Amino acid sequence: MRSRNPGETSVKKTVTFATVGALALAGAAGQAAARDQVRIVGSSTVYPFATVVAERFGKSSKFKTPVIEATGSGGGLKLFCAGLGVKTPDITNASRRIKKSEYERCTKNGIKVAEFKIGYDGIVLANSKKTKRIELSRRDIFLALAKLVP
Repeated sequence: MRSRNPGETSVKKTVTFATVGALALAGAAGQAAARDQVRIVGSSTVYPFATVVAERFGKSSKFKTPVIEATGSGGGLKLFCAGLGVKTPDITNASRRIKKSEYERCTKNGIKVAEFKIGYDGIVLANSKKTKRIELSRRDIFLALAKLVP
């Protein structure tokens, strides 16, 4: 666990979804008690994985299965950084690092941020055996994925 503020040791919420089991360590379970369920928002990329973990957590613990919403990374961080309490999510997951502006909003609203890396995204290029093989060079792939095309 890595805090952006070196002097901070208490963590009230997490920025990226590691495991629902980490809720007790992050302090989110206590906040969710007033709501009866942990609420998680964020990345649609992470959503399928978060859902599986949440379902397993619900089946293997005394807690209810957390409610998970796919709001996108930015949308989830916006909701998460709005403040503490039952009207805001307990956890957000993101498929990217938190932006400086998002971090500042969280801090302004009393949220201490901790990030947990849970994995990497990948892209698979596949070609049906029933069609002609697609010949792609490394340059073709680079240009297809590049932010700026020369």
